[in-house]
Amino acid sequence: MVKRIFSLWTFLGIVFGVGLFVVAIINSTENYMIFVSLNSVIMVLGGTFAATMISYHAKYVMRSVLSLFGIFFPQHISSKKLTQDALSVIEWSKINNKEGFKAVENIIETQKITDPIIQYSKDLISTGVKGSQLRLLIEDLIESIVERQMIDANILQTMAGFAPGFGMIGTLIGLIIMLDNMGGDIANVGPGLALALLTTLYGVIFAQLIFKPAAEKVRQTLEMVRYRNIILMESLVLLSEGKPSFEIQDQVNRFIPPDSWIDLTKKD
Repeated sequence: MVKRIFSLWTFLGIVFGVGLFVVAIINSTENYMIFVSLNSVIMVLGGTFAATMISYHAKYVMRSVLSLFGIFFPQHISSKKLTQDALSVIEWSKINNKEGFKAVENIIETQKITDPIIQYSKDLISTGVKGSQLRLLIEDLIESIVERQMIDANILQTMAGFAPGFGMIGTLIGLIIMLDNMGGDIANVGPGLALALLTTLYGVIFAQLIFKPAAEKVRQTLEMVRYRNIILMESLVLLSEGKPSFEIQDQVNRFIPPDSWIDLTKKD
């Protein structure tokens, strides 16, 4: 199973992005509290969330909102992880060629491996499916997993489009308030103008610094998981055909960086 690890660079990226605006504001004015408006935040986030709920089923929207926090703990795919997965399948291939696939099934069950690709492949191979037929079925599973989880990225991308729009709506509301007060006390013009400008500012910031980067992070992570699953699929297909471990090694090495290539001749 692919583990999730805290992404320090994602956290630092958000802190650095927000920090740039904060430092610029503090250096530009002593009255920096004019850039804080709860009404503007409510208008932008509330409108964005409402429009997203109208556009998508509620359970997918809630899952996408949770994925905003998930970008701090993305699924970790490294060259080392790819190599470890391939080496596990290579060891299983040795056992499969000596003792049969039943012994491999026992290992998977004993180690309590819950990875969907491995579990699905195990069930298929145990029923006699192998080779190109096995590859076709696993490919369908890989793509269906990606398509289901890609919904989160699409929803976040949609939210990135909604946020500036509701910022503009807030701007229109603020301008209406400002114009309404121009015939009276001029002191009441300021709050309306501030609301008009801040909602646009918040809408752009939420879109460009939160929603859009989060959507890209989810999309990139899914591509990395797909790549890992393809390598795993190729290894399992060769295992199902009873190929020797060195052939699996050579097939896997074409997918991973040269400095992470598997060399079974160096293993004891």
